[in-house]
Amino acid sequence: MKDFKGSSHRGQYHGNYADERIGDGARSSVDEWTVIEKEDLECAVAMSLSEQDQNGTNVIDDDSQSEEDEQLAKALQESYPFAEDEQLAKALQESCPSVEDELLAKALQESCPSEEDELLAKALHESLLESPPQYGICAGCNTEISPGKILRCMDAIWHAECFRCHASNLPIKDREFSTSGKHRFHKSCHKKPHPPICDVCKNFIPKNSAGLIECRERPFWKQQFCPSHEHDRTPQCCSCERMETRDRKYLLLDDGRKLCLECLDSAVMDTNECQPLYIEIQNFYEGLHMKVEQKIPMLLVQRQALNVAMDGEKNGHHHMRETRGLCLSEEQTVTTISRGPRMADNQFIDMITEPRRLIRRCEVTAILVLYGLPRLLTGSILAHEMMHAWLRLKGYPNLSPEVEEGICQVLAHMWMESEILSASGSDVASSSSSSSPSSSSSSKKGKRSEFEKKLGEFFKHQIETDETSAYGDGFRKGNEAVLKYGLETTLKHIQMTKNFPY
Repeated sequence: MKDFKGSSHRGQYHGNYADERIGDGARSSVDEWTVIEKEDLECAVAMSLSEQDQNGTNVIDDDSQSEEDEQLAKALQESYPFAEDEQLAKALQESCPSVEDELLAKALQESCPSEEDELLAKALHESLLESPPQYGICAGCNTEISPGKILRCMDAIWHAECFRCHASNLPIKDREFSTSGKHRFHKSCHKKPHPPICDVCKNFIPKNSAGLIECRERPFWKQQFCPSHEHDRTPQCCSCERMETRDRKYLLLDDGRKLCLECLDSAVMDTNECQPLYIEIQNFYEGLHMKVEQKIPMLLVQRQALNVAMDGEKNGHHHMRETRGLCLSEEQTVTTISRGPRMADNQFIDMITEPRRLIRRCEVTAILVLYGLPRLLTGSILAHEMMHAWLRLKGYPNLSPEVEEGICQVLAHMWMESEILSASGSDVASSSSSSSPSSSSSSKKGKRSEFEKKLGEFFKHQIETDETSAYGDGFRKGNEAVLKYGLETTLKHIQMTKNFPY
């Protein structure tokens, strides 16, 4: 059981938690503006009537009055930009039989908004009719945000209902909140102890029957997940072994394996594509004064073809739980990949394969490697299988699994180290890589991505921490002997004693 501690700090909303429409300017409604104008109108009318009482009443001809009322109403109608004002002016036109009405109309005309107010009202009126602009994509649901309740915080925009507490799953409506990593919490919820979050399903890792929090890990990648994902057919990458997460989908290879996008970036897909790498491995061995004289065919194959070929071997090879490479010694017909597949709908299709009859011309018939693996992993498998071939061709028969697989892993580890050193641009070289031509050829591959460098460290770490007897213990004993006595002395001792020197 592990204790988990998450970093915590307080966050605060940027912007208002309220309905938003267009722009940031203040805005009044049409109804509110009309009410204010009506109050001013009543006040003006009262003053005008009082003034008329003091001066006396003028008599006006009905026909003349009617014509003037009509012109006045028309002027009023043109001076108001909104429908409510137009209706009001029309009503005034129909009810203007007296001088009081004339004075009232005059007061209305004087109380009309200024030119600036009229332009503002017009702009507001037009803005209400236009389609609102899009705000962007919500960081919670990944859909477009339209006007409504939105939040701007954590360098993103959110629907109000999408900005939720990771503990209670309720919307966060407080102006202050807490965060832990990429997760948000109510301040009260974050103070409560909570279990770690599963990197696969993004839920809290549940307690087991004993009430304890139990989780599984990929320590190198710092990935932790629920124990159930080991048994619920959650896919993992066949290269880096990371579990597929809910928010990222892996690609499906023809033989059923899954491959993450980062590993796909440097994956080797067919036999022709792999030939330059095979030549690099041969040069690496030649730099160690271990040149393989015979020309050994190297083929990239699917998992099913590799398993069939392995079943056809008679010398009892010892393989890892996931067979990725094989050094053949029997004559067989093998289905090899002559052209790699193309990608469609998150899977690879249209792979072209062909049968290849392998004839034994020496102790080694061919080297087979699983297709679709990143270049560094493919290279380490080739270096491992090449050592099997070298041992058979140079007269190292009947070695124990620990010794044979162990020394083959030592060579794979040495090649991986040389690649990591060349990628880092270091001038420091081990005895295994200082004289190897692969150091110069590796510089022609172009600059590696940060992930590919990390991937190389992972494959090296895998060899070093393998827990199996043949591959893990064998590597550690063989590597210790090579570091102490050198590769040449260690190989001579193995040839004479069939064991590592101590």
